[in-house]
Amino acid sequence: MNSSAQPIRRIASNLLWQPGGFLRHPLVSIDAGGRILGVEQCAEPDRLAGVEFYGGVLLPGLVNAHCHLELAHLAGMIPARCGFRGFIRALRAHRHAVSGEERHRAADRIDAAMRSRGIRAVGDTSNGMTSFATKRQSALRYHTFAELFGLRSSTTEHLAPLLAEPDTSPTPHSLYAVQEAPFAALAREGDAPLSLHYLETPDEKELFRGKGGLWEWYRSEGLSCDFLHYGSPTRRLVEQTPRDRSLLLVHATCTTQEDIDQLREHFTAPLYWCLCPTSNRHISGLRPPVELLRRNGALICLGTDSPASNPAMSLFEEMRQLEEVPLGELIAWATLHGARALGMEQELGSVEPGKRPGLCLLSGIDYASMRLGPSARLRPLL
Repeated sequence: MNSSAQPIRRIASNLLWQPGGFLRHPLVSIDAGGRILGVEQCAEPDRLAGVEFYGGVLLPGLVNAHCHLELAHLAGMIPARCGFRGFIRALRAHRHAVSGEERHRAADRIDAAMRSRGIRAVGDTSNGMTSFATKRQSALRYHTFAELFGLRSSTTEHLAPLLAEPDTSPTPHSLYAVQEAPFAALAREGDAPLSLHYLETPDEKELFRGKGGLWEWYRSEGLSCDFLHYGSPTRRLVEQTPRDRSLLLVHATCTTQEDIDQLREHFTAPLYWCLCPTSNRHISGLRPPVELLRRNGALICLGTDSPASNPAMSLFEEMRQLEEVPLGELIAWATLHGARALGMEQELGSVEPGKRPGLCLLSGIDYASMRLGPSARLRPLL
């Protein structure tokens, strides 16, 4: 028999998270390449030779559905609670303050840090080529969203070098920072999901009413918007995007039931809601409407956002921000839903034979309530 086909590790624990619930007394066999060979139950793993036992809950590697790796060099440079406009201004001031070589080294550090914290795949948003050298050699799996940003951009031609990279698709940044024609072109192009910064700040809705911080900022810079006639960001999204286009809606802190109803009435393709609570807390102090989304059966996944607003870059810390959510549901958000949102569920997101999802151990949970507690810890096993 080919030795590479033989299981080199057999790992047992108290529980294994699976999409249908928790499996008791799991025994997982993994080959040398990290592929799952089998999932069994074994109540007495200590009787089997060569089995590794870890107390806690086994789960697949985590999927970070929203990141900006190219901003790795900005970790710790932007003060907390500076507000949305303050954050953007600081970002513009510091973005090119270091050399390209320093930016590459910072991206390498963040990539390695994410892997050490159990992340196995990333949905990364890029405006330039800075982070691609890191992604080409990374042990993590990346899908890159080549982002169009800026009201002065009338075409998407400058995205061509980014789109030449593997596993890269175009997306508009948001509904407030891209003019009508290029937004419509991107909404119709290809079949990959669009990853949109969506309702991150109250100023987004105010802009469509001709007032608020974004409106005043654009006026002060001599910028105009040709899309305000839609009346709201959600109405614009519905009217400019095909019904069968899948979306990854990022942040969504200011989402209301009216927004959800409009989206549900229009879209037939899946809508994924990517929550980044640590970044929201750092920038604005706002919190995503978790219970509203849960009541509506939303498909939720998690992201870290950029190192500029989240120096930890730990998806487990995002989970800790949402400790009130039942554990099984929270794990699904951090694994399977993210994998599905990025089109990676064939390999990632669940511990099943044939997949290579990575494997993590969650320990110190509150078994009585099946929720994360203050002593909960996560570490990767492979």
